[in-house]
Amino acid sequence: MNLLDRIRMELDQFSSAEQAVAQLVLKDPSGFQKMPVTELAKRAGVSSPSVVRFCRSLGYEGLSDFKLKLAASLNAGVPFIHQSVKAGDSGETLIQKVLDNAIHTLRTFRNTAPAKPIDKATQLLAKTIAKKGRLVFYGVGNSGFVALDAEHKFFRMGCTAHAYSDGHLQIMAASMLNKGDCLIIISNSGRSQDLLDATQIARAAGASTIAITASGSPLAQAVQVHIPADHGEYYEQYSPMVSRLLHLCVVDVLATQVALQLGDSVQKNMARLKKNLIDSRYTK
Repeated sequence: MNLLDRIRMELDQFSSAEQAVAQLVLKDPSGFQKMPVTELAKRAGVSSPSVVRFCRSLGYEGLSDFKLKLAASLNAGVPFIHQSVKAGDSGETLIQKVLDNAIHTLRTFRNTAPAKPIDKATQLLAKTIAKKGRLVFYGVGNSGFVALDAEHKFFRMGCTAHAYSDGHLQIMAASMLNKGDCLIIISNSGRSQDLLDATQIARAAGASTIAITASGSPLAQAVQVHIPADHGEYYEQYSPMVSRLLHLCVVDVLATQVALQLGDSVQKNMARLKKNLIDSRYTK
């Protein structure tokens, strides 16, 4: 899913003024990125601050940041059609389809992902770790394995991190959260009732909430920080591929940014961990 597709999906969530700006983007995206804010406001029939608010409502820092991501999205080449594998595909065709789908999804995310929600999520995670709070990762089905990977990445920083993929355990764990803890939900569709219920329980307890999920989904609207993870794969596909890779990459970005922000304390923990692992290897 490119930036224009995301704007179309979220159109109903904008204010009337922001919708006017969105329609201007959709009507002439190339022209939009070339015009100054005063001209954009005039053509949309809104104020200049409304143009900036539209960009920020999508998670971008402002108009300049939005224009950069819009240009990258438009310059990505011919629109990509997600290729589903078929029973009659040869080994060579399967390799090309699977890898092309993954490469396109990651490239699109790189070109269009707003930095603002990732920065906000990083701040919440770093604050939780610094104050000895708990990180709890939720995922259901395929996303449950991504949650386990996130637990593995973050507990190495020396913090308390747990992953849950069972709906009943998620409700129970959410009930045990407190102010200062952080719940991170990973979901392809963002429509799991168990995850939504657990999110509401965690928020009522005062915990911070972050979701890596599809734009426009109920879960995206239920959390404090939403990191859009959009792609061309139907979320009810029997064997999801690109969604898992995209979610893993988002977790990698967050873990790297948090480790850099926390600095020496995390680096010392990871260095000690690495040394102990090396010392435990069988060398004969």
